Amino acid sequence: MAASGVASPTRTEVLQLYRSLLRVARQFSDYNIREYSKRRTIDAFRDNKNLTDPSQLSAAFSDGKAQLEVAKRQALVYSLYASKVKSIMDIKPS
Repeated sequence: MAASGVASPTRTEVLQLYRSLLRVARQFSDYNIREYSKRRTIDAFRDNKNLTDPSQLSAAFSDGKAQLEVAKRQALVYSLYASKVKSIMDIKPS
């Protein structure tokens, strides 16, 4: 526990959050949304890589967890209303 009373997340918890966000990003059927979600995750973790203040770490971690829940809900909604036609980016050449 830090001096300010805020417990900062462990490295393992942060890596689990990162992997979970990338895993959820793969669930989007639309190429653009899938790549946007992946890019946003990578960029956010890269931007917060050098945080050292426990309160900032906790705030960034809780924001990431909130984003994970939003992404899970959105992936579910997008799967319910997914287009039957594949994007040109999803078609694999034969």
